[in-house]
Amino acid sequence: MAEGNDFLHLLRQHGHTPPPAMEGTAGSITPPTEGTTILAVRYRDGVLVAGDRRATAGNVIVYDRAAKVLSVDDRSVLALSGSPANAYEIARLLEISFQHYRRTQLQELSLDGRLRTLSRLLRDNLPMAMQGIGAVVPIYITHEDTGPQAGGRIYFYDVLGANFETVDFCTTGSGSPIIRGALYFLNRWERPFAERDEAQALRLVLQMLETAAEFDTATGGFKSTAAIYPQVMRVTAEGITDISEADLASHYANLQVGS
Repeated sequence: MAEGNDFLHLLRQHGHTPPPAMEGTAGSITPPTEGTTILAVRYRDGVLVAGDRRATAGNVIVYDRAAKVLSVDDRSVLALSGSPANAYEIARLLEISFQHYRRTQLQELSLDGRLRTLSRLLRDNLPMAMQGIGAVVPIYITHEDTGPQAGGRIYFYDVLGANFETVDFCTTGSGSPIIRGALYFLNRWERPFAERDEAQALRLVLQMLETAAEFDTATGGFKSTAAIYPQVMRVTAEGITDISEADLASHYANLQVGS
């Protein structure tokens, strides 16, 4: 970044002194490990949650088997984009918070309580996000059994901790702008996702990840020679389960990608 165009330089130019923790963050340290495409799609039986496996630092591929879709209790999943170090810590603290409430109150934390807990953890991470080295932008997916909120539900967050519910699909990460329009088009003008079975929804998810990988270098695509598959979980009334690599291999063979 050219001198005069970065945030810290603008602060100094207008007579402000950057906090000590921010000094040296613009171009003088190793780029943070980040980069991803994650998405959640609500289909006939629940929600499919998927993420690619690539972690990058600047233009360097750091790791191609990163886990970005994590279950945090028996009925909910956290899909992570941004800095893995901070994201994994937030996921761990979220899981511990749910467990602590269950054991101390002898009941499950309500959906509103779980959403607020994640919001608080993201707000606590705001100083790191403001430094540009620790932003986390997650998607929270849950399947509620009873009440007006019953069924698969998808919530996305901004870096300040505000949460918003999306009915049909959600995507975030560096590759998300590439596929968001395609998802809207397919859901609005083709067959609605909520009417599709699991096989159809899974095919859609894999196609979207491959599309993102084609145009976003921070998103890893499938290569048959490496046998690196994305993470895909189903969140349904029966609980949370992984889509096996054998099933993914079969679907990729039908898609004829990765050769």
